[in-house]
Amino acid sequence: MEVWQKFARTAGNNFKRHRLLVLFSVFSLLILLFILVPLFKMVFLSNKEALWQAVRDTNVLKSIWLTLYAALITAAIGFVLGVPLAYILARHNFPLKGVVEGLIDLPIVVPHTAAGIALLFVFGRNYLLGKWFGAIGINFVDSLAGIIIAMLFVSVPFLINSAKDGFRKVDVRLENVARTLGASPWQVFRRVTFPLAQRSILSGTLMMWARGISEFGAVIILTYFPMVTSILIYQRFESYGLTQAVPVAALLIIVCALIFIGFRYILQREKKHD
Repeated sequence: MEVWQKFARTAGNNFKRHRLLVLFSVFSLLILLFILVPLFKMVFLSNKEALWQAVRDTNVLKSIWLTLYAALITAAIGFVLGVPLAYILARHNFPLKGVVEGLIDLPIVVPHTAAGIALLFVFGRNYLLGKWFGAIGINFVDSLAGIIIAMLFVSVPFLINSAKDGFRKVDVRLENVARTLGASPWQVFRRVTFPLAQRSILSGTLMMWARGISEFGAVIILTYFPMVTSILIYQRFESYGLTQAVPVAALLIIVCALIFIGFRYILQREKKHD
């Protein structure tokens, strides 16, 4: 009896000591189940024959490749244009800086169908930039270029914000030491600032790529054809119902899971080796 009482007291004390961890663990489990159960159910309980047919369907494979390829180009453009802006926001103060930071976040909260219409009013064939680019043979309606600008608009805030946080974590004194040793501003950025912030920049680039892959609303306004996978899933659901839409969605989830889990694994290994 005494043994059980001692065990109960010990268990009670441990629970009181770790009750915040227990509570947070329960909440964490709930949100993980909320995320994972629908995905696992769609992938593992979907019709295996239909999934295999989707794997052999050239239209599905072309759509997935187009989605990954367009999102990758989008991430590259966002990297080139977004990292300099992130550095300026992290290192310099200027009038209306808060307004600029708020405007950068705007594409995240604006409905993406509205974003697509806004882009159409700029890059459409009958509008200013659309006419200019059309004169040199670049059209943004029903084209790869249209997919890219739609993905870029809705996803680049993720990269800018992540890179900005990474630059802010870099100690300015390290940059100043490099300057006193004769390094130019470009050399300081390339050899000191960027390497120290690169993990945040890479994480933001991956998030931008992922957001581009999942985009639907802005893309469908500008470019129904060629079909990215999100639009193909919608088209098959509208035309044939769940039986045709689920295998395509499941295949895209499998491909994305393999890619992004692989990237996260590589990043974790590099972090351990640092």
